[in-house]
Amino acid sequence: MLIKSRHFIITLILLSMLSLTGCAQKLPSAVAELDNRFIFAFASCARENEPQPIWTEIAKVNPELFLYIGDNVYADVYEVNGKRSMQPVTTRARFDEAYARANAIPEFAAFRKQVPLMLGTWDDHDYGKNDGGKEFAMKKESQQAFLDFFEVAKDDPMRQQEGVYQSRMFNDDGKRVQLIILDTRYHRDPIIKRPDGRPKNKGPYLPVTDETTTILGEEQWSWLAQELEKPADVRFIVTSIQIVAYEHAWEGWGIFPHERDRMYQLITDKKANGVVFLSGDRHLMEISKDEGQLGHKVPYPIWDFTSSDITRDFVEVVEDNTFRQGAVVRDTNFGEVVVNWADTTLDSNIVLTARDRNGDVLNQQTILLRDLQM
Repeated sequence: MLIKSRHFIITLILLSMLSLTGCAQKLPSAVAELDNRFIFAFASCARENEPQPIWTEIAKVNPELFLYIGDNVYADVYEVNGKRSMQPVTTRARFDEAYARANAIPEFAAFRKQVPLMLGTWDDHDYGKNDGGKEFAMKKESQQAFLDFFEVAKDDPMRQQEGVYQSRMFNDDGKRVQLIILDTRYHRDPIIKRPDGRPKNKGPYLPVTDETTTILGEEQWSWLAQELEKPADVRFIVTSIQIVAYEHAWEGWGIFPHERDRMYQLITDKKANGVVFLSGDRHLMEISKDEGQLGHKVPYPIWDFTSSDITRDFVEVVEDNTFRQGAVVRDTNFGEVVVNWADTTLDSNIVLTARDRNGDVLNQQTILLRDLQM
């Protein structure tokens, strides 16, 4: 199938890739021609019961790929007698209803027809339990509903694995972009709430000190290690929760500090250059950069581009983030990512742009690929 667009031509093909279990997994990849840039968009946190006009602006970017990176619906939020209630999902039908409402939103339906490829992961509300992890009783049913929404074939190996993690490799005229999509819910151990309540301008969680606990689970960690061994020039790792910012004490890799350190060490051990993280969840837009300011061992500057929410504006952000680059905004927003290829690969750059509901720029940061090298 040949798809023409503003930036380049994509030929979707089927490639055999190794799944978690070692079986050959057929997944779409892409071969790009004509232009010297690779462009995609991403977003998170979309309440399916509310208007979503922002899809019209996302469409104007003409992304070759769209990433829906968590809270793609709010299946665990109920309206009872005009009052909002949040309860863990108990039936498969509840997931199906939420996804059906999302698909019925006119702007989203039109966008799905336009974008060549849409991939994603989940966060807590589409997973089915607020701040939920491996203890959630309906996670198997939730996974099948999620895969139906993303139109994953019934015989795809993702239907059998535990979790919705996956990867793609895009070959842009010999320059390779790897996309690694993590699942931070299915295997995640319980988190710890503060016994003294939530402090002002902080979240309610304490760091987990038991280093046997996990976010990804050992099978997903092993899979990730194999993925990072694959040759690539740029690697985007999608994690529904933030990995760099953590002073806010809400959910994120920072409340499992040993897991964050393990991620940084794995990137180092595998000599995986060119990594940039993409995250959602927080109902804000910010771009963070960890250069070891607070003593973390990083292989090179670690960037985390957070984009959330696409249906609501929130109050002004009043929270610390030592790693923040540029503005932090709680207006409705989405993320645009462009890889600009140069004749010499290391002279290429990555432009991270956050846009509001009108397509106007909220924050923009440019990363030189040569700065993401060990």
